[in-house]
Amino acid sequence: MIKFTIITLFPEALEPYLKTSMMWKAAEKGLARFEFVNLREFGLGPHRSVDDTPYGGGDGMLLRCEPVFNAIESVKAKDPMAKVILPTPVGQIWNQEMAQRMAGMLVKTTSARAAFAQPVATGGRRSSSPCQAPEALREGISATPDTHYIILCPHYEGYDERILSIVDYKISLGKYVLTGGELPALIIIDSVVRLIPGVLGGEQSAQIESFSDGDNLEYPQYTKPYDFRGMKVPDVLLSGNHGEIAKWRAEHSGTAK
Repeated sequence: MIKFTIITLFPEALEPYLKTSMMWKAAEKGLARFEFVNLREFGLGPHRSVDDTPYGGGDGMLLRCEPVFNAIESVKAKDPMAKVILPTPVGQIWNQEMAQRMAGMLVKTTSARAAFAQPVATGGRRSSSPCQAPEALREGISATPDTHYIILCPHYEGYDERILSIVDYKISLGKYVLTGGELPALIIIDSVVRLIPGVLGGEQSAQIESFSDGDNLEYPQYTKPYDFRGMKVPDVLLSGNHGEIAKWRAEHSGTAK
């Protein structure tokens, strides 16, 4: 079973999605488990503050170390082996191979230079702090039958750089900025959980889709009706000749650019 503990200021934004469709199915079957930790519960002072202005000046607010460290340590007190994920522009760009590793589909690990290389600048930001993520970042992802991931959802302008010292995996979804880490958390969880055997249903459902092998793009697919507004299904798909169908599919598969 894969367990995700999401540390967030807005658990109510995440719960509806994780209780729907394939995520609900995975939880119902005991293949995945989702828990929430409200970061506000670890806030400071009477107003449970979790942020403050940045040293050196500038707009916006940054997540403070104390609430984040305390929240993560409260989870790790129950499971010291849990790994921490931070959605961040300075992270490695998320891809299907990383999702496969996290889901336990790829047993053989690779070095960080292949799977989790030290990140280059993404989203207009580069980490310059002397704090380094733990050695696990350079080991690559390798899920076990019972794997626990903690996802920290940042908010505001960003986070105190020292928070990176307790992060195992820094993950970026691309060169753009979102309001918070809740959407990236859902994307990471969805892309992993759907790969767990028994979630999608068909044995090969996750093996032949786009990006299941590097940058491959899945072949075009069709269903009824045969003729829709003059657009017809390729006759080879109705031929019953599995060899020709396989050949057609191979010819019409592509590579992501």
